[in-house]
Amino acid sequence: MSMLGLVGPLGLPEILVILAIILLLFGGRKIPELARGLGEGIRNFRSGMKDDATEEKNGEDGTISDSSGK
Repeated sequence: MSMLGLVGPLGLPEILVILAIILLLFGGRKIPELARGLGEGIRNFRSGMKDDATEEKNGEDGTISDSSGK
């Protein structure tokens, strides 16, 4: 039996236990900083994915060309 068969969808009790453990580990003061950092990371990831999609659409390969003709 695989481990994936034992993992099901998370319900409210499981989420509350996870949040309580996070609160105990990091404390109330550190959690807003962690959430802010997570939000910034997600925002940067999305903007990077958007930039990559734009470059693909425009046909750019990401290389820098030398315009001096050398």
